[in-house]
Amino acid sequence: MNLPTHWNPFRQISRFDPISDIEDLFRGFSPRPMSLSRDYERALDMRMDVSEDEKVYKVTVDMPGIKKEAIDVSVDGNQITISAEIKRDLLPDNEKSLYSERFSGKAYRSFTLPFDVDSTKSDAHYDGGVLTLTLPKKASAESKRLQIH
Repeated sequence: MNLPTHWNPFRQISRFDPISDIEDLFRGFSPRPMSLSRDYERALDMRMDVSEDEKVYKVTVDMPGIKKEAIDVSVDGNQITISAEIKRDLLPDNEKSLYSERFSGKAYRSFTLPFDVDSTKSDAHYDGGVLTLTLPKKASAESKRLQIH
């Protein structure tokens, strides 16, 4: 049984993603080698959740298949950068790859939090492909109103 399809004028609006649409537009015009475009599409996708309470930010990042030693996290004020180098085993000389979707290379994600983080008290834990960051907020100095002379 074929179900009728109905035209929905709001369908494109609900799926509007300006960054993706612009990338798709330029992807068609750029003369990139096939290997580069495939690597771009296969890059590690670090999906992340960020929550906060009055004292800390908690960041949870999915990073499956990465060794703990290959992950680097840096904190600079309110700027957080997570990077990783993913190395895959090479095939023996008598084998050839027919199809591969697994990413190999360097990947990073950087984001800014609303307030500075106390990097001396920050903590990172990696277990089961999930990186968890506990980032205490830095005690903010009270603002001072300046008198204009």
